[in-house]
Amino acid sequence: MSRSGGIEYTTVRELRGPLAIVAGVSGIGWDEYVRITLASGERRHGVVLDADRDLAVVQVLEGTAGMDPEGVRAAFSGGPLRVPVGTDWLGRVCNGRGEPLDGGPPVFGSRDAEVGGAPINPVRREPPSEPVLTGVGVVDALTTLVRGQKLPVFSVAGLPHLELAAQIAAQATTAGEAFCVVFAGMGLTHADASFVRDALEERSAAGELVLLLNTADDPVIERILTPRIALTVAEHLAFTDGRHVLVVMADMTTYAEALREVSAARGEVPARRAYPGYLYSDLASLYERCGRVRGRPGSVTVVPVLTMPAGDITHPVPDLTGYITEGQIVLSPETHARGVYPPVDALSSLSRLMRKGAGPGRTRDDHLDVAAQLLASLARARQVRDLADLVGRAALSPTDRRYLDFEEAFLRDFADQRDDEPRGLDASLERGWRALLTLPRGQLSMLPAGLLDAHGARESDDHEDADEVGGPGRPEDPDSPEDPDSPEEEASR
Repeated sequence: MSRSGGIEYTTVRELRGPLAIVAGVSGIGWDEYVRITLASGERRHGVVLDADRDLAVVQVLEGTAGMDPEGVRAAFSGGPLRVPVGTDWLGRVCNGRGEPLDGGPPVFGSRDAEVGGAPINPVRREPPSEPVLTGVGVVDALTTLVRGQKLPVFSVAGLPHLELAAQIAAQATTAGEAFCVVFAGMGLTHADASFVRDALEERSAAGELVLLLNTADDPVIERILTPRIALTVAEHLAFTDGRHVLVVMADMTTYAEALREVSAARGEVPARRAYPGYLYSDLASLYERCGRVRGRPGSVTVVPVLTMPAGDITHPVPDLTGYITEGQIVLSPETHARGVYPPVDALSSLSRLMRKGAGPGRTRDDHLDVAAQLLASLARARQVRDLADLVGRAALSPTDRRYLDFEEAFLRDFADQRDDEPRGLDASLERGWRALLTLPRGQLSMLPAGLLDAHGARESDDHEDADEVGGPGRPEDPDSPEDPDSPEEEASR
């Protein structure tokens, strides 16, 4: 035995996959951090998954390949994993357990902090009140992200959710205040990890980014530690150094699958779809670490990204995430198929704290009114499109045709943007106005008359509507018959 870094045990009874069964232990607890030394002198690390009487099940972070049970020494630290915290993390690229991938020295800090952390005490929470602008127009205008909020992105395999996450991490800002981003990638392919590094290279070089990358071939237990390390680093940058920190975590579904695998290794009774019964509380222990603390500077804002297996929003991971978080940004395969990026389904998306961080004195006086009118008009346009699929465009009223024009303008001019294009909120709202002005003034009932006058909205009668959109009988409209007395024209009447 040795007291250097804790008691060392040499009785390793069995190696099973990534697990090491250590015998003869005492006073060992779950999630305790373990330093493992091989006969060759190589150092590895582990976490206690289970402890029963004199046995401890240790998950070896680097795996057990090449380990000989006879020459292994395990030193238990007496507590959970701790990491250094401080501004030294900024500009660094590390793996999922905080070891450098950028060729630099290990990360040092002014002090250490326990990665387990704790949710913010509700009594000490400060209500969110200021926006975090992501540079993605449809998000900033319709589902505004607020400092201290947790706003997930729900996606489906095959959609560009990682591209959107990287774009938000690269472009997000807070007006003139100290800001940085912590990006935690979990279960990424090597190609995806390389993409994220390239996409965020400029922000990293500016010293505004902490990048943690856990790849799919890294140990499962590391995937569970990655978001906890990210949040631990973010909390210190926010509440001690006074920065506003955005934490982007992708993909939380792979995190939950890693949690399920570790739960099975512990021999726990599975719950819904074999996930552990404590999945809800485990996710909450991550998401609830964001927010603002009364009397302290800075804030932690969390954007978790997750894929819904088979597009099922009732799957345990998105279902429980939706209960904990304050809204969601939903990506749509149908919008993606129409060639629109980002393919956000605006009607399924919601930011419950938007009114706390948008509007007069925060963004723009007309922001909330324009957002409400855009969503109301889009909902009507969806109904009209469904009707047009049944009866044909020629059978629609002139006003209904205007709604089809509005939907096209909404997707092509307002929502669509390049994945390397930062779009300001003013530019996004002006694009929203342009889309809305394709509708007659009488259809814009959610906007004050003063705003309509300022933007030149005008009322049109049915004859003007028909002329402008190529009404029935006009050759310019390829969907309408040239003969005004055709059966299709009679049906439209």
